[in-house]
Amino acid sequence: MPRLVAVFDKFRGTAAAQELAAIAINEATALGWDATGVPLADGGEGSLDVLGGANKKTVVTGPDGDPVEAEWRLEGQTAFIEMAAASGLLLAGGAEENDPLSADTLGTGELIATAVELGARTVYVFLGGSATTDGGFGAIRGMPPRARMKGIELIVACDVKTRFADAATVFGPQKGATPAQVKLLTRRLERLQQIYHEEYGVDVTELPGAGAAGGLAGGLVAMGGSIESGFDVLAERMGLDELLQDADLVVTGEGKLDATSFQGKLVGGVSSWAAGESVPVLAVVGVDDRAEPPDHVEVISLTERFGHDAAMSSPVPLVGEVLRERLEGWSS
Repeated sequence: MPRLVAVFDKFRGTAAAQELAAIAINEATALGWDATGVPLADGGEGSLDVLGGANKKTVVTGPDGDPVEAEWRLEGQTAFIEMAAASGLLLAGGAEENDPLSADTLGTGELIATAVELGARTVYVFLGGSATTDGGFGAIRGMPPRARMKGIELIVACDVKTRFADAATVFGPQKGATPAQVKLLTRRLERLQQIYHEEYGVDVTELPGAGAAGGLAGGLVAMGGSIESGFDVLAERMGLDELLQDADLVVTGEGKLDATSFQGKLVGGVSSWAAGESVPVLAVVGVDDRAEPPDHVEVISLTERFGHDAAMSSPVPLVGEVLRERLEGWSS
């Protein structure tokens, strides 16, 4: 009996990862496959959903200074925090209402402090969806002193390689920053990296990923944190390596596939892990923006196959239809 593993990310705004994994498993099982799978994420928004949801709520300072109730998770002495829950762009009203110059990560630091106060010895902070470009300075203000953090393992999970001072140029416009504001934010980041070096002895200037979430990654590294692949963190906790053993096909997907998908995001992460087990990959995506996948990855775009409107309105059954046809071809 052939074996299929389904590992999907969400299609933002149209389908949950759990729905996509479920339809893939159902279709494969109906065709006589041994099918299993897990919903995953690339370590940004949606990470808590993958881990099983949040079990705590804490009122912290939002990116615009207003109080927000942020969900997070505590398992024994391990805490899981999504920075977007405290400092996310949606909390600021989106790019249209966000003030990119004043938005800060204080609330994320407050969540870290709360986790430590409640006994967490390991704290995962998943980055993505931020409203901020404050270099993590706000978070540092909300955290316990660096001496107190020395006994805490602080893991910064992200999926980008952006340098610290480049954060404003790369991500600022997505957060509502004008060209003039991007220049000002860049100067702030350049000054901050000097401060972190002088005060903490940590040079984040050339550290890959330090610019994630508007430089929050670099700020947390200055406080003793270490940057890791968000996808790898989640994949290890969900036991993806064991699922891939003896698999004949992996089916995965995300809403939009582009060059960055193979540089730390979910489809690229799944492809890399599957390559290690010599398993072919089928990536069913909403839109294929001229990505160049590895040789062992076949890509099917729902938009190209069914049209934009259908792909955006009802991707779940379309993923099922594509997979059914592909698996029938496999067995013939």
